[in-house]
Amino acid sequence: MRRIYFVLLVLGFAFSAQAQGGHNIQVNIEGYSEQELYLGYYYGDKTLIQDTAIINAEGNYVFSGEEPLEPGLYLIVLAPDNNFFQLLVNENEQHFKLNTLKDNLTGALQFDGSPENKLFYDYLSFLGKVRPEAEQYQQKMSGSVEEQAEAKKALDAINQRVQDYQQKIIKEEANSFTALIIKSNLGVQTPDFEGTPEDIQRKAWYYTRDHYFDNLDPTDPRLLRTPFFFEKINTYIEKLHFQTPDSLIIGLDNLFKKIEPSEETFKYYLIHFLNKYAGSKIVGMDAVYVHLALNYYGKGKADWVEEEQLEKILDDANKLEPLLIGKTAPNIKLQKQDGSKVELYDAESEYTILYFWRYDCGHCKESTPFMRDFYNNFKDRGVKIFSICTKQGDEIPGCWDYIKENEIGDWMHSVDPYGRYMLDYNVKTTPQMYILDKDKKIVMKKIGAEQLEEVMDKIIEMNKKEKEAAGDR
Repeated sequence: MRRIYFVLLVLGFAFSAQAQGGHNIQVNIEGYSEQELYLGYYYGDKTLIQDTAIINAEGNYVFSGEEPLEPGLYLIVLAPDNNFFQLLVNENEQHFKLNTLKDNLTGALQFDGSPENKLFYDYLSFLGKVRPEAEQYQQKMSGSVEEQAEAKKALDAINQRVQDYQQKIIKEEANSFTALIIKSNLGVQTPDFEGTPEDIQRKAWYYTRDHYFDNLDPTDPRLLRTPFFFEKINTYIEKLHFQTPDSLIIGLDNLFKKIEPSEETFKYYLIHFLNKYAGSKIVGMDAVYVHLALNYYGKGKADWVEEEQLEKILDDANKLEPLLIGKTAPNIKLQKQDGSKVELYDAESEYTILYFWRYDCGHCKESTPFMRDFYNNFKDRGVKIFSICTKQGDEIPGCWDYIKENEIGDWMHSVDPYGRYMLDYNVKTTPQMYILDKDKKIVMKKIGAEQLEEVMDKIIEMNKKEKEAAGDR
């Protein structure tokens, strides 16, 4: 049974142009006598304060300014408990009055000079009237078969009334903010697919992803200042794409292609997703960050960024790019204890653990027992540890002392007197490790020593299955 569309959202739309410039919103709340009243607004995933009004001699609060407000959903916030009600502001309704009661903020609302808000609250009033009726029938859905049949029929009728009301607004007030938000929240109606339950679920998922923006226009700048649009965008990226770098990159590219015509929306979400994946703790998601940095910031699509900051972003992305999972690890020339040369690629094995560490690093000391046990368990399974102590100069002898004291001399140990590893591997903290395959491609990275055994087991098992599958073909 289709869901009943009781979406209590805040809406807005455009009517006839006002002659006045700037904005002027006069608020009267009977029973409210605090000195201050606040005007807030939604922006992405945040709620911010736009302005503060002081009670005047007539007991009113006036929010005014020489510049018009950006169209969107705003909040009138009462002190001291932050109770609020919402109102719509569009390009052509920036001068209006409203009256209400402190004890019935939304139910007693009356607007003078804002047909936009009247339409909005008429819609909310309609939903408020049909909700109790729907809840009554929802309770009967757990009753007898006859009660369920009766309740379903009644709910379908209510659902149809709601849809008819919504479609009437969408058709007759097509350019209104109210119509925009109603339509944006209609969701995707999937066809009746055939197949197994798994097939039906998979087909519905793909259909929803491919038709997600049929009713949602992400280029409309008004949506940026609503409380639901951020979640809509997040749902598209996080729920309708596999949470792997390749799938996320495809989804983000598609999103940015759609929203690029809306400059402010494009800017907001490019910054949001760059920061999100720059700070992600999920292994491999740095590939998404690198893609956004190089393909958007690096190609002039973030012209709001100052040159110094842009250089930092691109420098960071260029350092990370060669170290992404799936890339061939850079070869580095190092030095063994006897002074002879050794290279990473000298480690010939099915898997190589590239391990950066320091003997005076607390986390490295905690990792040593795990690494030692891991190697004892996996050295006969085609695994070698290529160890790089990151100390330099007079501190290098301490590396060899630590290796001897902790009985880990059977690893491949090296040092880099010149610190060249920093250029190739961007090592800022220790310990750090990479799991490389026999071709020195990066399979996994930046995991803890305590996770290594479990991760390595899974990698070996997956590789075994892939070989078996290839043999069957």
